[in-house]
Amino acid sequence: MRAELERRVTGEVVAALTEAGVHRMNVPRRYGGYQTSLHGQVDVLSEVSAACGSAGFMALIQAGCAFIAALFPDEAQDEIFTGPDVRVSGTLIPTAKALPAEGGYVVDGTSPFATGCQDADWHLLTAVADSGDGRPPDLLWTAVPMTDLEVLDDWNVSGLAGSGSNSVVAHDVQVPAHRVLPLGPLLGGAFPSRRNRADPFYGMPVLLLFCAWTAAGALGPARAALAEFGERIHQRGITYTCYEHQHEAPVTHLQIAEAAMKVSCAELLTADFVSLIESRAGDGQPYTPEERARIRAQCGYVARLCKEAVDLIGSASGASSLRREVPVQRAVRDLNALNLHSFVNPAANLELYGRVMSGLDAGTPFL
Repeated sequence: MRAELERRVTGEVVAALTEAGVHRMNVPRRYGGYQTSLHGQVDVLSEVSAACGSAGFMALIQAGCAFIAALFPDEAQDEIFTGPDVRVSGTLIPTAKALPAEGGYVVDGTSPFATGCQDADWHLLTAVADSGDGRPPDLLWTAVPMTDLEVLDDWNVSGLAGSGSNSVVAHDVQVPAHRVLPLGPLLGGAFPSRRNRADPFYGMPVLLLFCAWTAAGALGPARAALAEFGERIHQRGITYTCYEHQHEAPVTHLQIAEAAMKVSCAELLTADFVSLIESRAGDGQPYTPEERARIRAQCGYVARLCKEAVDLIGSASGASSLRREVPVQRAVRDLNALNLHSFVNPAANLELYGRVMSGLDAGTPFL
């Protein structure tokens, strides 16, 4: 409740996540990081998300951005990873502009949905740079110290309300060339870090990893809501019926069983594509376009299944569950918000997969 009121993850939770080493999962070992296996990361992030969807979402974004930071030129990594517990936030919405300047770029503009920016040391800000030769503009990730950015007080939402996903503003910030990561080559599997280039861990495709991380963000609240529902049905009756205990009603049996099956299906889908990503990292085999599109679709479907499970639980929990102190209403709102995320959106991801299955181009480079 306090995180939602403050519209950011509380300082105590940030400190606890840091002490637990959550921020080290994708930091290179040479800086004291863990390079945690992907299934291990899903386990960790789903547990954090089960306790608090907002804290889990902030943790997965910062874990993902630490991975991206490890793909930057080595000189930039030396600046960013001054300690293994460094916190990196980031955005992929290219609303800021990057103008070429001596030795790098000048970045100017507002970048919304910068999850966890208030508790970050660095921010990976996406900017658009005019190629200057008539080609489409280049998308760049620029690594900027948070001290160089303004944070707007504009995060006031109904779901993932405590994630602190404020907008950040760059006011003509000078970014040296070594702190710039072109997005186009990265999506093609090329990145400038010499020391990490041969490491299979950093060869895992960033966007497919975000599928795994966001799946963890969906699984956590769904599991927690299911567990809470299993306890509540023994503590309350169904008003205006003969059932003094909800767990005795046949409709409850159907509701809890269906919700459990949806969560189980989401877990199996997640395990399936996480295993594929890890196996590809191990054998170095390339992904087919259909495999990449399927992982995007599976990620979205996991989010949909978890939302459907929690919506069912919420509708079966009675009016008392609307109270702010009852966790299920927060899970309903958080999973609705996650399903609205443009990269997670189930309908968009299913369409993308269907296009590829039908023999068409995916229509997007974000695979």
